[in-house]
Amino acid sequence: MTTGEKRLLVREVRFASIGSCVPPKILTNADLEKMVDTSDEWILTRTGISERHIADETIAASDLCIPAARLALERAGVKAEELDALIVATVTPDMDFPSTSCIVQAAIGAKRAFCFDVSAGCSGFLYAVQVGRSLIASGTAETVLVIGVEVLTKITDWTDRNTCVLFGDAAGAAVLRPADGEHRILALRLGADGTSGSLIDLPAGGSREPITHEGIDKKRQFIRMKGNEVFRLGVRTMEEVARATLEEAGITSDQLALFISHQANMRIIDATAKRLGLPDEKVFCNLRKYGNTSAASVPLALDEALAEGRIKDGDLVLLVVFGAGLTWGGCLLRW
Repeated sequence: MTTGEKRLLVREVRFASIGSCVPPKILTNADLEKMVDTSDEWILTRTGISERHIADETIAASDLCIPAARLALERAGVKAEELDALIVATVTPDMDFPSTSCIVQAAIGAKRAFCFDVSAGCSGFLYAVQVGRSLIASGTAETVLVIGVEVLTKITDWTDRNTCVLFGDAAGAAVLRPADGEHRILALRLGADGTSGSLIDLPAGGSREPITHEGIDKKRQFIRMKGNEVFRLGVRTMEEVARATLEEAGITSDQLALFISHQANMRIIDATAKRLGLPDEKVFCNLRKYGNTSAASVPLALDEALAEGRIKDGDLVLLVVFGAGLTWGGCLLRW
């Protein structure tokens, strides 16, 4: 078989492992009470968040990626030199270039891997998983490392009580390999609607609006979000993509062992689960401890769910995301 013929093959793909990392510093709701006009009760009632891990001035995105990557590689029994591709999903890279993926490659010694970053907001991890899955399915790669990472607290306005209470920093990494049986990705769907992009944005810092003193004075270098509209769209869109993903695989929601959605807001998670008819015991949430970690939230939650024994061999697990862009996605796994 020629190389060209080999790459026409469509192979099934599995998660070989997962790993995560959070920075050590914790910011509690009590700490926020001293910074802005808010309270622990106000934050908990509206978001479900009690605390979040935040990166200090010495920690960049790659500093969280590297330990998460090493942990995932160790758990998969894979050496960094075996990686064919390394994909980092983030909207808070170390810098515009080189890519954060290249910085991670150098740090872990993944010399054979080609590297690039993906930007899809809170949906970034599943976007990167789909790219990695496609590389393996086509025969272009055998082993792909996918990382979702954010240090959103670096672009948070700490005087805006509506946004500063939401975000935390983290990284989650997964090793993807060809499936060796029933353990595989059963379905993965992605979507986007650029007409709603202004609901969550970062106005300044790109070629449209470079950073200026005037822009900084207006705080345009920070995240902006229209929370009520995001809430409505988030619930509706995550329900729709969840149902479409299940339908593609021929699976019903009652067959799921666990549902893990993007950890943005407890009310969004609860509303989505209710629409899908899922009982509390089938919904995993670690939002209370970490806040919204964007592209890292799903792999971080998946890692914790496994550590807590919430996922067993052969279980059906549904991952659903929604984020800036607007973007969304669903992924059904047989673990």
